Amino acid sequence: MKVYISVDIEGVTGITHWDEAEIGKPGYETFQSQMTDEAAAACEGALAAGVTDLVVKDAHWTARNIIAARLPEPVRLVRGWSGDPHYMIQGIDGSFDALAMVGYHSGASCGGNPLAHTAAGAEFQILVNGEPMSEYRLHSLMAAELGVPTVFLSGDTLLCEAAKAAHPGIHTVATNTGKGAATVSIHPARAVAAIRSGIEAALKDEAASTLPALSDRYELELWYDKNEDAFAASFYPGASLYAPHAVRFETDRFYEIMRMLQFALVRL
Repeated sequence: MKVYISVDIEGVTGITHWDEAEIGKPGYETFQSQMTDEAAAACEGALAAGVTDLVVKDAHWTARNIIAARLPEPVRLVRGWSGDPHYMIQGIDGSFDALAMVGYHSGASCGGNPLAHTAAGAEFQILVNGEPMSEYRLHSLMAAELGVPTVFLSGDTLLCEAAKAAHPGIHTVATNTGKGAATVSIHPARAVAAIRSGIEAALKDEAASTLPALSDRYELELWYDKNEDAFAASFYPGASLYAPHAVRFETDRFYEIMRMLQFALVRL
């Protein structure tokens, strides 16, 4: 069995402030360590489920956060950004049996996490067919187009609830519940144990491998903080200025949505 695990930081247990997600800021090393612990737990659970080929993507900011020596030896770790439109699941293809996401967070314009956002550009909301997109949702749909089901997710409670609504078979571990600028979190050790057992159970559960419904047509709307960013993005082939702060783009492949985002967002 071949599995891909993508790991972010804004949904790991206890994280509450942007300083804790940025290298060199107060608290970063604590949550770098927690990110690594949760990634390692996911790997251990996957290996216990019989996975023989395991790829982990460090998918936060610089993509140089996970402490590699603390992962199990069979793992291959992807660090840095290649520019691949698959972005946080760089290098995934149809040969993978499953995708798992660890440390993910609610999307832009949502509550549920003080660090809620989608991607890293100048946008404040990304909609596909009218649905607000989180990084989880974007990448789960991209993986589904390749025939790869997303079987496991850990992160804030609101994101886990949204994932269950979109894909009832997915296994989730809620690490944080956010309200305003505050969070209420489970104990870090409890999260690590739950992630380890949760991904093992997900990979053994046939219901988790059900692919979500895909559309035959996608309409992307990008809403920006600044009208000049929307104007610039409107020059992407096939895109148009929908409103002073918004760009619209239509396609029949989700990959083209991801490719458009790669070029239209400032730092994606």
